[in-house]
Amino acid sequence: MMNPATPLLEQPSLALLDQLAAMLGPRGFTTDADAMAPWLTDWRGKYHGAAAAMLSPESTEQVAAIVSLCRQHRVALVPQGGNSGMVGGATPDKSGHQLLLSMRRMNHIGAIDTAENSVVVGAGVILQNLHDAAAGAGLRFPLTLGGKGSATIGGLISTNAGGTQVLRHGTMRALVDGIEAVLPDGSVFDGLAALKKDNRGYDAKQLLCGAEGTLGVITAARVRLVPAIGHRITAWAGVADPGAALDLLRRLETSFGSELEGFEIIPQSCVAAVVAHVAGTRSPLPQHDGWHLLIELAAHDAGRVDDLITAAAQASDDGLLVDMVIAQSEADADAWWRIRDSISAAERASGPAIQHDVSVPIAAMPQFIADNPARLESAFPGARAVSFGHLGDGNVHHHIQPPRAANGADWVAHHGDAVSAMVYRHVIELGGSLSAEHGIGQMKRDLLHQLSDPARINFLRGVKAGLDPAGIFNPGKLVP
Repeated sequence: MMNPATPLLEQPSLALLDQLAAMLGPRGFTTDADAMAPWLTDWRGKYHGAAAAMLSPESTEQVAAIVSLCRQHRVALVPQGGNSGMVGGATPDKSGHQLLLSMRRMNHIGAIDTAENSVVVGAGVILQNLHDAAAGAGLRFPLTLGGKGSATIGGLISTNAGGTQVLRHGTMRALVDGIEAVLPDGSVFDGLAALKKDNRGYDAKQLLCGAEGTLGVITAARVRLVPAIGHRITAWAGVADPGAALDLLRRLETSFGSELEGFEIIPQSCVAAVVAHVAGTRSPLPQHDGWHLLIELAAHDAGRVDDLITAAAQASDDGLLVDMVIAQSEADADAWWRIRDSISAAERASGPAIQHDVSVPIAAMPQFIADNPARLESAFPGARAVSFGHLGDGNVHHHIQPPRAANGADWVAHHGDAVSAMVYRHVIELGGSLSAEHGIGQMKRDLLHQLSDPARINFLRGVKAGLDPAGIFNPGKLVP
């Protein structure tokens, strides 16, 4: 469902393409089909597009010049970072009229400001490289996720990414202290200054976070760093059900406060799939067949291990905890996080699934995990629900697998939309969101329109129309 007010855009002329090629040079401009091919399909392989050219600027000035030209010629731009998104938000349409704007060359990491605990980085900086740079200065950037080796800072800001440390540090929006971006009129918004107070009206920085490239092209950001972990304590626990997991979470929050940094819930089926399909992995609790928890503390002192053991013993006595082991080395901790980060890869190896990234109030997460499979089974006999994710912030990755006897691809094609509608309506009933951390993109754009109140949709459209009246930034994404 397209917004009836969407402006009409043009196919780029040969003259425009020649002008862009001359400006960007051979490293910054290509129409070669083989060079563009890897970037025209989304990470999940669900969306396939075409582009008249791929532009790879190396400076903010080049981005501004590109935007000015495209606005003048009414040609659409699709910004893209590492192309690791989950909702088709960085994939052009199939017309071949859009230009793919790759930000990967803008990968400069500035000098780390140890007084302000921040650093200015280019939009194309890969998350893992930022982690390494911060570690070299005795600091860390406290956002991580499975795609850290390819996801870029600009993309993470544009989708307001979450990851596994939101419980303590918040989403990407909470970690951005400043932004530089090119706006749809070609002007440069410079908001990189390290200001603790800035009360000049609307916060453009926050507006651009999560805008999915529809309001501006992020070129650089000042991101917040935190002290390196004094003592990393990682535990793998077994519980009977999500309700017990939530009770344990509340206890640990009381006992450890802000030291509690990660609290992931994983069903046995996911652990088994990873062990079966990902070489070198094994279950930390091989005899446990219930729900697993991956718990991590960024502790102030090593003695907190004893405190965790004491808390676990009390939880076990109270019937909340079945078993728990504590990592004896960094290698153990990394191996356990590898299990968590490999769930999606193992699932792909197991066959197709209908994936949902949703959030509900934390207190309602066990209820959703328990009730939604029953709803689905009643409507779609044999359907299997797999839920895992960030219990500490209410983010459920809720994947529905076809019945074992069904042709998986055919079943998903026939029932996928109806299954998702049932999942999302249940989420909305519980006061949740149909997108927790992956964004809206093109995959959820129409659902957003169908399931949101009119005020939210009118707000999105009003902001988009005000900042990008020509509609050249990432058309067809986010805004219904």
